[in-house]
This record gives sequence, C-alpha cells and structure tokens, in this order.
Amino acid sequence: MDLSLLWVLLPLVTIAWGQYGDYGYPYQQYHDYSDDGWVNLNRQGFSYQCPQGQVIVAVRSIFSKKEGSDRQWNYACMPTPQSLGEPTECWWEEINRAGMEWYQTCSNNGLVAGFQSRYFESVLDREWQFYCCRYSKRCPYSCWLTTEYPGHYGEEMDMVSYNYDYYIRGATTTFSAVERDRQWKFIMCRMTDYDCEFANV
Repeated sequence: MDLSLLWVLLPLVTIAWGQYGDYGYPYQQYHDYSDDGWVNLNRQGFSYQCPQGQVIVAVRSIFSKKEGSDRQWNYACMPTPQSLGEPTECWWEEINRAGMEWYQTCSNNGLVAGFQSRYFESVLDREWQFYCCRYSKRCPYSCWLTTEYPGHYGEEMDMVSYNYDYYIRGATTTFSAVERDRQWKFIMCRMTDYDCEFANV
C-alpha cells in the first residue's frame, strides 16, 4: 500500500475505532467492575433505573455460591432514538416471586428501563420487578428470545444487545433448586416508528 494513502487512512480508522467501546457501541458504559462497582452486594436488595429516556441494553452478573448462592448485578443503559420520542409513562411491573420460574413482558407495550430485586435467605433466591417505560403508542414487532444467560448455572453472565433497533421487553427465567441459580432469556423486540392502536402486544 502506498505510504501516503496509509497516512490518510490511519487517522480515519483511529477515529472510527475510538467512537466505540468494548462492545461496539458508543453508549456501552457499565459501572466499574471492581467490588464497589456492582449495583448490589450479595444478599442485599437493590433498585436500578436508567436515566429518563434511556433503556437497559446490557446486563452483567457474577455468581457466588459461598455468599448465599447469590449474584451481583451491573447494568448499562442507552438513550432511545429520537424516532421513539420521550417516554409517556413509566411504572414498576408485578413482582416475580423467588424460587419459581417466570415469564414476563412489560405491559402496555413498555420497554425495560430498570430492575428491582430483593433477596430471600429462606429460598436462596431473589424476587424481581421490571421498571418499564412506554413510548407514546408505539408497538413491538419482530420479537425473539435470546439464548440462555448464563450458558450454565453458576457462570458469569454478560448479555449485551448488539442490535441498536431491538429493545428488551421482558425475560423468561429458569430456576435450579439444586444450584440455586437462574438462567435468563431476554425478550427482544423492535418498535414501530408510528403509533398503533394495540394496547398490549
């Protein structure tokens, strides 16, 4: 390659590379991974909400058998595109009980913008709530389930939404009575760029 061409292209490649984090997105900013960077300590409850107008795009977790078979959690948010507008309402969904499998999507065509959880020593598990936000009368479509996170009980979990136009609408989880851990599949959907009349899809 001509040396002069290399000098022209090198700054462009550097700029393009620098715009993206480890996962290929400018908005992928987890909290610090050190012990004090998680949103919770083991066996403690927590409540995490994205800033107004942002939704969850990444979930990270580590498991500790010796700390009550519990997990520490970490989340990343991103602003929604202007085509969705601002959220018109936000709410906490119903509680998903500890020690049970469950499936839940945000009602009212909402998108997941936060998590709330309490730990129960008696079952070595957590109950969960989604914090959901609705964007005008936009409706989900082309929904699908991710693979299981983590791949096996007790493993580290690192789920990142690599598709900019797909949003987390909910999740389904399994629960192992032996391992006292969960595997998650996240429900990913696109959203219409126009209002629709369906109250909940």
